[in-house]
Amino acid sequence: MRPLPQQTVNDILSLLDQGLSLSQISTQTGVHTSTISKICSKLRFNLSKSKGGRPSKLSSTTISYAQRLICSGEADTAVDVHKQLKDVCTKPVSTQTVCCHLKKHGMKAIVKCKHPLLLKCHIRARLDFALAHQDWTLEDWKRVIWSDETKINCLGSDGRKWVWKKTGEGLSSRLVEGTMKYGGGSLMLWGCFGWEGPGYAMKIEGKMDANLYVSILEDALQDSLEYWDQTPDDIVFQQDNDLKHTSKKAKTWFKDHGFEVMEWPAQSPDLNPIEHLWGILKRKLASHKEPPASIDELWKRVEAEWETISAKECRDLIESMPRRVAAVLKAKGGYTKY
Repeated sequence: MRPLPQQTVNDILSLLDQGLSLSQISTQTGVHTSTISKICSKLRFNLSKSKGGRPSKLSSTTISYAQRLICSGEADTAVDVHKQLKDVCTKPVSTQTVCCHLKKHGMKAIVKCKHPLLLKCHIRARLDFALAHQDWTLEDWKRVIWSDETKINCLGSDGRKWVWKKTGEGLSSRLVEGTMKYGGGSLMLWGCFGWEGPGYAMKIEGKMDANLYVSILEDALQDSLEYWDQTPDDIVFQQDNDLKHTSKKAKTWFKDHGFEVMEWPAQSPDLNPIEHLWGILKRKLASHKEPPASIDELWKRVEAEWETISAKECRDLIESMPRRVAAVLKAKGGYTKY
């Protein structure tokens, strides 16, 4: 076989250095790919070999642009990105292709978390609260009595439940969470807790208004303080900014009874550890194999499970307050993981 001219060999080496494939070089030089491969093996053995396969439809620049669209909030889903890329890509690209490239570059699709909407005024109030309490020690947080209301359904929580299944397993009663209209019935519960453990919980009968709220304070809150052997001077009372909590009647009651009420930022359940206490209670209720037959039976279960919540569980939640405040500061008043 006649050797190739040196100029042709030099041209092949130059094209190899430019990153062209064997077939592209063969088209340009007229030399067979097997000959080019031998030259590459002898004279350019350090060149990285192609992994083969179809070339990517999306360039690294386009992928970076897609990631920027998502991180900036201009696009949420692969469908949104796909619509935006139509004006950028010269070749048609499917939504599935966008999904594959986003996954390959460390991104994954998740369900958006549901949190109270934070407006600028809420963010500012949250940041002010965190700044005012960033130097509070655990001893300061021990004085706080946390309170709130929650809804409890007969047929479990309104949230999602998870279960494991085998590949190809068909739908069965094990994989279904039965539902009924209005959750099969529910009750509203008011509760409070502090460093000493859970206080008295009270079932809310009828519509919650300022009069009913004050009667709850008179009974459940006062009984809780007596149970803990505390007085209003010993504590700081926490409540959210619901209208019944901030009503003129409630404010008058707190003032007449000598309670210090904590200034609370609106839209901030993540700062209130009682939200996690409700989770503990509802998981205990969900451990029952059979749903309650009536609201009265549900209330009996609530009373029984509330009594099982330990002081340690309450203290663990209160000990998280410095971390919660730090998280709000880090987020500059925005959303946190709590």
